[in-house]
Amino acid sequence: MPVCEHDGARGVSLDPHRVCPAAVRATPWKAALRAVALGLVLMVWLVTAGVLPGGRAMAAEDKPAASQTVRWAADSSADVPYTFHDPADPERLTGFEYDLMQEMQRHMGVPFQFVQNDWDGLIPGLQRGLYEMVICGIEMTAEHADSIDFSDPYYVTSERLTVRRKGPQLTTLASLSGHAVGTLKDTQAAQILGRNPNVELRTYEEESDAFMDLVNGRTDAVLLDGPIAKYYGDTNPALHVVGEPIGRVEYGIAFPKGKNEALRARVNAALAAMRADGTLHRVLARWDLWTPEMVHLTGDESVLDIPPTAFNAYVAEIQGKSGWRVRLERYVGFIPQLIRAAWLTLLVSLSAMVLAVALGLVLALVRLYGPAPLAWTATCYVEIVRGTPLLIQVLLIFYGLPQCGISLTPFVAGVISLGMNYAAYEAENYRAGLQSVAFGQTEAALALNMTHAQALRYVVMPQAFRLVMPVMTNDFISLLKDSSLVSVITLTELTQTYIRLSSTYFDYFGTGLMVGLAYLLLGLPFVRLARLAERRLASPHTRRR
Repeated sequence: MPVCEHDGARGVSLDPHRVCPAAVRATPWKAALRAVALGLVLMVWLVTAGVLPGGRAMAAEDKPAASQTVRWAADSSADVPYTFHDPADPERLTGFEYDLMQEMQRHMGVPFQFVQNDWDGLIPGLQRGLYEMVICGIEMTAEHADSIDFSDPYYVTSERLTVRRKGPQLTTLASLSGHAVGTLKDTQAAQILGRNPNVELRTYEEESDAFMDLVNGRTDAVLLDGPIAKYYGDTNPALHVVGEPIGRVEYGIAFPKGKNEALRARVNAALAAMRADGTLHRVLARWDLWTPEMVHLTGDESVLDIPPTAFNAYVAEIQGKSGWRVRLERYVGFIPQLIRAAWLTLLVSLSAMVLAVALGLVLALVRLYGPAPLAWTATCYVEIVRGTPLLIQVLLIFYGLPQCGISLTPFVAGVISLGMNYAAYEAENYRAGLQSVAFGQTEAALALNMTHAQALRYVVMPQAFRLVMPVMTNDFISLLKDSSLVSVITLTELTQTYIRLSSTYFDYFGTGLMVGLAYLLLGLPFVRLARLAERRLASPHTRRR
């Protein structure tokens, strides 16, 4: 076996076709630390300076503007009639719960601040301290009460069945046997349907999806809360609500368990005042949601001469406008929202890619040239990150780290989770690229009196970079699309915007084409730039014609 000797920074092998691994391992990996440090310093400066969201610009999502400001959260993406974007003006929030919070703000005499969050993130965000309370049609059940505190109930309703007018008329729970029935996941309706083993239960994330499947014949009925059935079922000409009310459902405002007792007491006092002075009755009457259950809850048997103006306006906007001209005007109105969402998507993706490239390069160099303990650590990092879902990593960084005393803004958490995930894949790309460069290139550089660090920097890495450029471009396009996962940590990017717009207008096709085009337009310039870079890097090695 040939013997290898090296003096300090350079190595000399007795075998002319073999480079000393110990010498190559000695110094080059340290040079990558400067690259990642530069990238991280730049990103940190942008965030703290407020140039990118997540610094001062996003800090309002984590802390109230003033000490007396009360932050409340809901999922307004597809939550008719609770808190949602007005179909007549998508920039404006509306809904009976939204109006209720405006009245409560007036009764309590303190400013309220709305915080948007995905449904699955509402309670984790409450426990994390992103806001003080949540009002989003949360059912007051024993299971929920184990993890959160509730205010006094502000609304009481029941479950209702919705079926197709031209389909099976399933009017009772017993009649559902042998049929496919849709509902929302983790609700009282799902528990009721689950008690009948003969029902083919189908659960959904969004109400609009459940009713769309009913219209399209994929299910035979939908069982959901009264307000949802009224606004999604009775307003659709193809559907209608049937049968008698089923069970009892109470809604309460959620608070973190064992915290904010003073605020909860003030909210309960405001609710009592709103029941006493008729404010609650007036709000619900405008949305046509004043029911016998509410009469029993409040003891208010008065009959108000208040037309359901909010309900009528919603129905008129959903049903009264049709035709290609109306749809075209609506699509034009979507453009400002899509531009804002695309800008956030691009910022998250670019920032995450900078982190992924820098960290991935370090991991690759450490695995190839670093000391054995560091190489083993880098290998473990790559395998663990690649072997776990990205969504779990996003949730762990945003909601899990605060339990360890590390609290990140939504933007920073999104960038770090995406960047660290894609760094594992980039590391393998770079490792393959570095290993594909022949050892003869390094030997030639050493023969020219270069150090190993210089050989790696000026000879090996440029050739490896040229080889992995197409893979890097593909990874960036994938990262651009995976940025949709940051919607679970309160960031409203393109995919979240699509869910909101399509659910509001029940227009999945046209809105989907617009959002798909937005993603395409975001990615194409970078594909073009990558191809130009590939041609420039390959030009010395391309035969001229």
